[in-house]
Amino acid sequence: MSLKGNTNFRIEPSNSIIGKANIPGDKSISHRAIILAAIADGESRIKNFLQGEDTLATIRVFQKMGVNIKNDRDIIIVKGVGLHGLRAENPTLDFGNSGTSVRLLSGLLSAQNFSSQLIGDASLMKRPMSRIINPLQKMNAKINCTDLGTLPIKIEGGQKIEAIEYELPIFSAQLKSCLLLAGLYAEGTTKIIENTATRDHTERMLANFSHSVIKKGNQISIKKADRLIGCEIIVPGDFSSAAYFIVAAILTPNSNIILENVGVNPTRNAMIKIMKSMGADVELKNERLESGEPVATIYAKTSKLTGIDIPEELVPVAIDELPIILVAAACAKGKTRLSGATELRVKESDRIQSMLDGFISLGIKVKALEDGMIIEGGQYNGGVINSNDDHRIAMAFSIAGIIAKAPIIINSCKNVATSFPGFIDTAKHLGINIDYV
Repeated sequence: MSLKGNTNFRIEPSNSIIGKANIPGDKSISHRAIILAAIADGESRIKNFLQGEDTLATIRVFQKMGVNIKNDRDIIIVKGVGLHGLRAENPTLDFGNSGTSVRLLSGLLSAQNFSSQLIGDASLMKRPMSRIINPLQKMNAKINCTDLGTLPIKIEGGQKIEAIEYELPIFSAQLKSCLLLAGLYAEGTTKIIENTATRDHTERMLANFSHSVIKKGNQISIKKADRLIGCEIIVPGDFSSAAYFIVAAILTPNSNIILENVGVNPTRNAMIKIMKSMGADVELKNERLESGEPVATIYAKTSKLTGIDIPEELVPVAIDELPIILVAAACAKGKTRLSGATELRVKESDRIQSMLDGFISLGIKVKALEDGMIIEGGQYNGGVINSNDDHRIAMAFSIAGIIAKAPIIINSCKNVATSFPGFIDTAKHLGINIDYV
């Protein structure tokens, strides 16, 4: 069912959340599979690719750069052009709403022989880009953005990229991956130091394409590549998408769900640790590796939660799941404190403010912090939520509607299609009373 015609959700209280579901492909991994397949030699086949607006934007950009990509939904077939086979007749590349695409491809495009200009939709044009500009300039890239540190990014082609040693100043897998992609072209060995481990999907994906990254302690090293070799990739279910239904089962009486083939990469699944520390009944079974990524079946049941101080060391790893974690915290006994989450303020919306506004409108007691909030557990009233065109805010408050006293209407949900276009259908399948209005 398309999200394009109807942009508001209505959720009514549900009796129980029961059943099995397959979660669509991981967004982060889908992006990386297309990127590396496009610059590999030979054909790559990608299964369970996320058919979301963000990942489709990545496909469109590479098609504009001359890559033959066939999308029949079940399997994506990419005929790679090699490391130096990209071309661009039109130097302006539109990334839509996808921050991942624009940040990762800035590193790749900095090493090409053609110039390019990177733009996006109104939301993406406001998001911070200086974090990638500065280190790429140190690698001899001719790249700049606006004085405000935002799009458009302009890149002058034909530069000789040089390896650097760089300590990440912020927790950002996108910045790390941007530099790894530039490192494929850089003379020498690019070394990246991260003081807290970020998502390692790019490192794992590079190994699939026959170019290994060396990790020693907190240092990641990549050598200039001679070639990447096309391969087959199976994309696991997106853990961030699974998180909404995990919380739905935990909060709703008489509930029990099974989510199959979900990615449980340890650099992504801190939400499980946080929910368990609050008392949630969540288990991982049938753990295994697929295309180098940890995958498991997730079981979640109705649980009684207790408020906690969310450990700050887990906050960066759970950054995308924090909105739904906070929705759960608002139902826990006692208070929950979130701090160290300043990065939430520069996502598709200011997610700290968006969550605060939503909680207040639904009758939840909450205190604002600059880098988080303190939530006192209670019960949701009905009401109207403005998602601020943020897919994670829309889906998080959809789960609040399941256990609210009255229906909740969420406005501006079109951007749910960026990461989970089948959200409504999966929710209904599990017994959630949700529909378009």
